[in-house]
Amino acid sequence: MTKSLTEQQRFLALDIFRGLTVTPTDLVFPSFLFAVGNALSFAMKRWDTMPQREVILKIFKRTLLIFVIGFLMYWFPFFRLDAQGHFALSPFSDTRIMGVLQRIALCYGISALLVYYLGTRRTLWIGALTLPLYWLLMVVFGTPGAEFSKTGNAVLSLDTWLFGINHLYRGEGFPFDPEGVLSTIPALFNVIAGYAAGVFLQKNGQNTKGLLKVVAVGAGFVLLAVLWNEAMPINKKLWTSSFALLTVGLDLALIALIVFVADVLRFTKGSGFFLVAGKNPLFIYLLSELGVIILYMIPVGNEPLFRWLYTHIFVYAGDYFGAFLFALWWMLTCWLAGYVLDKKKIYIRL
Repeated sequence: MTKSLTEQQRFLALDIFRGLTVTPTDLVFPSFLFAVGNALSFAMKRWDTMPQREVILKIFKRTLLIFVIGFLMYWFPFFRLDAQGHFALSPFSDTRIMGVLQRIALCYGISALLVYYLGTRRTLWIGALTLPLYWLLMVVFGTPGAEFSKTGNAVLSLDTWLFGINHLYRGEGFPFDPEGVLSTIPALFNVIAGYAAGVFLQKNGQNTKGLLKVVAVGAGFVLLAVLWNEAMPINKKLWTSSFALLTVGLDLALIALIVFVADVLRFTKGSGFFLVAGKNPLFIYLLSELGVIILYMIPVGNEPLFRWLYTHIFVYAGDYFGAFLFALWWMLTCWLAGYVLDKKKIYIRL
């Protein structure tokens, strides 16, 4: 007889999944979106017993809070020195509008409304259609022959038209937002796929045959992504449809493996490290971003503290290995803060 995942088992597998995907850089963001969708599949059970107005308010409130927190993070530290050396409020005119948390907010809000009003089957169809729709939009509105280039893509064109270049990310060497409005469309697929996986695993989570089906679907997505790569390159910055397929495929295989080991075999030894990160992902992410900004604001001689730590400590291990140790140190520092919160049973959720 097939057993369903309990609420406690759900949090264990999902928290391990979130914590485990913190380390492979290119999988962190798409995997978190997948986890958002997975968690949504459990929230639906509670929503079924709640008044419609309460559910909608809950969805909009969470969406708005996550979006605003993301925007404030880019506006932080909210002030700067003017030409006379006085503190002045940082202008909104130079603040990035879209970003990681903003995309999470939009994908969550849209997916939650789709699931609540249209149900699982129609939401899955919409999720599948986002991929060819995005490909079509990129081809039609991108620069011919350069649709997937840094400067010829439709994502940049739309964001520039909507926000202006001063509100875009500048870390690419030129104004371009890797979390743009248009590229949010295929990111919906990651959330909806996570939701579908959650629904399926609740019924077949302790059934080896069911878990093998999840792995098989994941492998099929990876194969489709590789084949599609010829026409639409796998590209994280543009969140191409092939990238969405690839990351969902890998996440399906990973979540099935975690459920098998943690819930079927009941083997959780060594999972504590990942559970710490998985229980407070929002806090740890904000700390990792805001902490760097704060360390850059603290001067040590003629350079900021963040750079000084590398040039006076980690660089002695070599350029590449030193950079690796530096990144590892910062990750473990943020993890330690999450560990303290976990010990105090403090979990920051919206």
